[in-house]
Amino acid sequence: MSGEPLITIWGKELTIGQSMTIRVAIESFASDLLENGLGDDEMGKKMTEQYMKQIDELRYLIKNKTK
Repeated sequence: MSGEPLITIWGKELTIGQSMTIRVAIESFASDLLENGLGDDEMGKKMTEQYMKQIDELRYLIKNKTK
């Protein structure tokens, strides 16, 4: 059993490598958001906040193996 999450897209379960790629992409995006954000205006700040909220929820699911 891998430490990677089981991810299904449109009914197809991804391989461990594909799941790893998605997990790493999420972390890369989070890092970029923290460093650069999506703009200094109200809309950019709100979008950054909302993306980070969703990323935190994904992180929780990945780490806690919930069903």
